[in-house]
Amino acid sequence: MASDIKILFCIGFSVVLTGVGKSAFVGKSHSGGKDNTVLQYVVNNSLREHPVLTKLRLRTLEDRWGAMMVASEQAQFMANLMKLINATKAIEIGMYTGYNALSMALAMSESGRVVACEIEDAYVEIAKPFFEEAGVEQKIDVQLQMAVTTLDELIAAGEAGTFDFVFIDADKANYDIYYEKSLELIRKGGIIAIDNVLWGGKVVNPDPDDLTSQTLDALNKKLHKDQRVDLSMLTVADGLTIAIKR
Repeated sequence: MASDIKILFCIGFSVVLTGVGKSAFVGKSHSGGKDNTVLQYVVNNSLREHPVLTKLRLRTLEDRWGAMMVASEQAQFMANLMKLINATKAIEIGMYTGYNALSMALAMSESGRVVACEIEDAYVEIAKPFFEEAGVEQKIDVQLQMAVTTLDELIAAGEAGTFDFVFIDADKANYDIYYEKSLELIRKGGIIAIDNVLWGGKVVNPDPDDLTSQTLDALNKKLHKDQRVDLSMLTVADGLTIAIKR
């Protein structure tokens, strides 16, 4: 199974790099890449979006911060990764309105569990009716508190080494902390997916006063050398790193 996943990464990486013309970085299909004809072709000919996911995506785009939402093509890719490893336990660090949490829950069996970390109650209230409409509300454990607190509680409860998949998409200043705690929580062969690792391209020689880009650049360089994981960085959406625990 692990070899199949690595093959998928290689194929996906080469397609992304060679299929977008002059620039490999095109952003998300609902924001920066919405006018990119090749990206829209990819979405139109590969996205199989659950009807409730479509409703939630459209509702999220009404929010002033709608561009933060995980791109639908990226969410589907991660859901497929979860299916490949038969994931039954997942964590999302930064749920927002729940589009990707819902996508993960739909990819799991009835016994699946998604621990969704969020600090804004308003976003949780947007998400819940869609979870219920899709019939997966029992799979999604929303934790309305600081993500670090939730991760520490899971570790203290003896759940280290038991999760299959973690998606990190929250405040960038704490990305390294989230990564280390996620690495403790996932099993061998489990996947950590890290969003926004390209940060609009600003991680390349970041400005001295751009602390967010510097933080992401430092994490990218750290992961490149981290022998605890196998690694791929993809130009999907705003950059997506896939780290597989050895």
